Amino acid sequence: MSGEEGAEEEDNKVSSTYFYLRATLNFDGVFSLFKHPKNSTDNGGWTIVWSHPRNICLYIAHRGSGVCGYNSVCILGDDKRPTCQCPNSYSLIDPDDPYGSCKPNFIQGCAEDELSKNRNDLYDSEILIDTDWPESDSVLQSPFTEEQCRKSCMEDCLCSVAIFRSGDSCWKKKLPLSNGRKENGTKAFLKQLVSAPPSFFSSRRSLGELAKATLLLKFNPICVASLMKSLKNTNGFVKELGRGAFGIVYEGIINNNTCSETRVAVKKLNSFLLDQAHREFRNELNSIGLTHHKNLVRLLGFCESGSERLLVYEYMSNGTLANFLFNVDEKQKPSWKLRQEIAIEIARGLVYLHEECITRIIHCDIKPQNILLDDYFNARISDFGLAKLLNMNQSKTNTGIRGTKGYVALEWFKNLPITAKVDVYSYGVVLLEIISCRRCVKEMDQEDEEKAILTDWAYDCYKEGVVDALVEGDNEALADKEKLEKLVMIAIWCVQEDPCLRPTMRNVIHMLEGTAEVQVPPCPSPISIEYSIN
Repeated sequence: MSGEEGAEEEDNKVSSTYFYLRATLNFDGVFSLFKHPKNSTDNGGWTIVWSHPRNICLYIAHRGSGVCGYNSVCILGDDKRPTCQCPNSYSLIDPDDPYGSCKPNFIQGCAEDELSKNRNDLYDSEILIDTDWPESDSVLQSPFTEEQCRKSCMEDCLCSVAIFRSGDSCWKKKLPLSNGRKENGTKAFLKQLVSAPPSFFSSRRSLGELAKATLLLKFNPICVASLMKSLKNTNGFVKELGRGAFGIVYEGIINNNTCSETRVAVKKLNSFLLDQAHREFRNELNSIGLTHHKNLVRLLGFCESGSERLLVYEYMSNGTLANFLFNVDEKQKPSWKLRQEIAIEIARGLVYLHEECITRIIHCDIKPQNILLDDYFNARISDFGLAKLLNMNQSKTNTGIRGTKGYVALEWFKNLPITAKVDVYSYGVVLLEIISCRRCVKEMDQEDEEKAILTDWAYDCYKEGVVDALVEGDNEALADKEKLEKLVMIAIWCVQEDPCLRPTMRNVIHMLEGTAEVQVPPCPSPISIEYSIN
């Protein structure tokens, strides 16, 4: 406790002889003492004596959003209780959670900005006096004037807000914004959309087509009226990036009649599987169109014409996690530290889908082929074709089996209600693949057949105290055995056959970041083992 707080408390000491005293510990960690006179004849309420900390809004969370959710501002009331406010052009993800995260009511990003001939026509800035998000700094520019600071953010496609402080310092920040609070001496220039970039509606279309598009669009897409014509350098969809059961992904370049070109990934759904392709197309639009998170791939636009179904995404220059992990020399595995960061980023993306998205989403097909890596090897979850959407008050659903062999939880085969725990199971398998840099199912010689199924082998290694066998030849991981064992334990918890034993993805994040203890996991398949013994 600071000296100032102690002095205030000393001045506000009250006697229990004359006052009733009540102490409360609130959910956000604020401890407060209240008093009420014993001889009072009126119906007045309790008066606060002191609270600790004095201003919870000044608490800095170096991990997570802070007292309020992301993109929110914490304001301390006269009762020493915090209120959380979304800035203009932002709204609560969950209207029933006033302390939750806020989302922008528009899509902001470099791909969208490229579509406009003049970015200054797209955005304006709202000035917020004495407001800051101190843990979201991305770039410091100094010495800068206020106008230079504002203009720099307007012209930077990654900048969401610029904070001007100390008379000459400009701190540019990008989403998500954390630890929002009131802070004297600062001025925030918050970027807001003035006019949408060129979109589907910029071309001439019939009223029927526009009505159909209105039902589909829940975001600002790139222009799709001439998508087939504006895709260049694909040589008729020749440069293939990947393929799945429902279609193929190609590299393309969008030229929207501007000076700049944008590299994109174009998913062309199989026209010979028209019914399935149509379902996947609509499912992907309905799910990913609702999302906005740094660990999810952005859907930029779509095209639906006759039997053609095209989905246009951000281009991820470093390919899939599968290529990153499995197509490498055994003697030179990817950086152990980078692999840990990727594991945490995937978990954050799943937490967003399961808990923070405006419509909660079960992905249903988490695997390394559906995790993409951007220019800086940040992980992005992709391919929402099998995703299942839940209502805000819904935690489970009944649906046909979805997913990929090796990553599918047991409840899919038991005709049980499906919850977000199916994604937790898949994540556990992927985490073991990230640890070991090998696939979850692998052909083995007869003498090594116990290693064929990665989940089984990993538990055997853990039980026998030889987790280093999972990272043989990986000197970085071998030198960090305590962390290695912890990650294996987390993965084993995730792949429990009983979904009730699996943690939520938020709890997984806490364990990965070290804010929650990792307990000793039980055998993930006790039912299977009992059956084999009998």
